[in-house]
Amino acid sequence: MSTAPHGAAAGQLSLVMFEEAGCVWCARWDAEIGPAYPHTTEAKAAPLERRDIHAPLPETLHLDSPPHFTPTFVLTDDGVEVGRIEGYPGPDFFWPMLDELIARVDPALVN
Repeated sequence: MSTAPHGAAAGQLSLVMFEEAGCVWCARWDAEIGPAYPHTTEAKAAPLERRDIHAPLPETLHLDSPPHFTPTFVLTDDGVEVGRIEGYPGPDFFWPMLDELIARVDPALVN
């Protein structure tokens, strides 16, 4: 769990998607969520940033632990991890899980 204060005013939120070539679940996310994501309330609150899981992390990204599975979605607030979704559970579970992460920072962003 991140040490970032929950409920504080949101800084710059991002949804960092860690992926790798050949990831079947990444491709499924791309097919089921990817086309709609840029047009959602969630994307306005937390724009998507895609990263190769094997690439070095930038110094501006502070995670609680390195990602081990693809896809892993990490919500960050000013580069600090707020929470993560490991794997892709399908659209019926992905959206509520993402909303819960965003609401940790500011419930008004998803209501």
